[in-house]
Amino acid sequence: MNESERSGFSAMRDCWISGGLAVPLAPPEWKEIVSGAPEAERERLLLAIAGQALDVGFRPAAPKTLSTATPLPRLALPVLPERLRPLFRAALKHAAEPRGRMRAAALVAARGFVAHPLDWMPPASSEVEAPAIYAPWVDWNAQAARPDERRLEALTADNWGDFYPSGRRIALADIRRSDPARARDLLQAKAAGEAAEARLALIELLRVNLSAADVPYLQSLSADRSGKVKQLAARLLARVGQRSTGEEAAADAAELAAFIEQGKSGWLRRRVVYAPKELKSQAQTQRRAALFESCQLIDLADKLGTTDLELVEAWQLGGKDRVDLAFAGMVVGSGSDAAVEKLAERLWAAGDAASLYELMPRLDEAALRRCVGGVLSGGSGMLVLFSAADRIEPGTFNVDELMRSRLYKEARAAIAAGNEAARRMVDPAMFGLLATASAAEAIVQDLSAAGLTFADPSLALLRLNAALGNSSSETKT
Repeated sequence: MNESERSGFSAMRDCWISGGLAVPLAPPEWKEIVSGAPEAERERLLLAIAGQALDVGFRPAAPKTLSTATPLPRLALPVLPERLRPLFRAALKHAAEPRGRMRAAALVAARGFVAHPLDWMPPASSEVEAPAIYAPWVDWNAQAARPDERRLEALTADNWGDFYPSGRRIALADIRRSDPARARDLLQAKAAGEAAEARLALIELLRVNLSAADVPYLQSLSADRSGKVKQLAARLLARVGQRSTGEEAAADAAELAAFIEQGKSGWLRRRVVYAPKELKSQAQTQRRAALFESCQLIDLADKLGTTDLELVEAWQLGGKDRVDLAFAGMVVGSGSDAAVEKLAERLWAAGDAASLYELMPRLDEAALRRCVGGVLSGGSGMLVLFSAADRIEPGTFNVDELMRSRLYKEARAAIAAGNEAARRMVDPAMFGLLATASAAEAIVQDLSAAGLTFADPSLALLRLNAALGNSSSETKT
């Protein structure tokens, strides 16, 4: 529509709005079309032509910057039944942060469904990883930046660039679990061409099935242009018993060892213990923390004349200035699996939730479930460990495990007393992720009796959980 046509149509519209006749104002071509009709019909015909012109003939052309998106990929699970979508949306709305929304999606996936894309889609990038079932949607969201690339099912060195970052990382993780050597060969051939952050995330996958066979490649990364990649490689090498070789690393380990003193403990069975020294200044405290972050456990143990596992067993817990937290950070980064497991046992016995939290990235599902059990039995004081729930199977705690727990009793008491501050700390939605379907139904009834209305947003995930347990009889199409 050019400016003259736009002006003429505006004049006709204004004439109709004011109740006048627009035929005299119509373009010559339109007048010719309506001239053979009775006078009473001309205005109606002209209005029909104007409507068609506005809606179809004068529709603006799409900008050249637009591109046609590929169809949304079909996921491997069916979409959540229509009757449950309002509950899912309510659970999403109640979640205050991405982690809460991911938990709702994870629960739905564990029960055999995926979200409707109009209700929820995982972002292309997030600090919280979406359930693996949604990887095709994550890549589809990222496609806007790279619309002409293809995605293939089998990752190889030849089609490496045809994958989007999320799909590539998931494909490589699958290969690493089943064929560690092939995954390492792919990294050796292609990782160097990736940006530093992407390269770091890919190399980090070597933690799965890490073995002595990975040592040559990890040693080659000492020349990587990224300091973070170098540090990651050194830590992975330390996990398989390889000490650092550089002079700087040896000097740092010696300096850190000087902050630790060896002693004896016990009256009858005198055993060696390693305790952090009392420091005299804040500068020393900061330096020690920095050394714990940069040094490897095996290097420190070597300077102290012991092994990494013996050092963990003999470490004297309870030091000042968060030194146990820093030590746990070193162990989780560079300690062997046995060292991580031993320190986790000792921290459990000591009730040090903050330091135990540092170890969670290396704990297996059984240990993570134990962390969640510790939150339930320990109450709100152990909530720092609740993120372990993100890495265990959702919906697996029964009604007794939940309703007899200290955490649940705290939540119920806060609801019954109308204590909003305590209720916000122990959100009933937490139990929605953990509960079996029957436990979720029992909790909804109990918390409703305690004072929550059935439609309270904090019960949405619990109600969805319970409803999903009754959905197995529905036809999944």
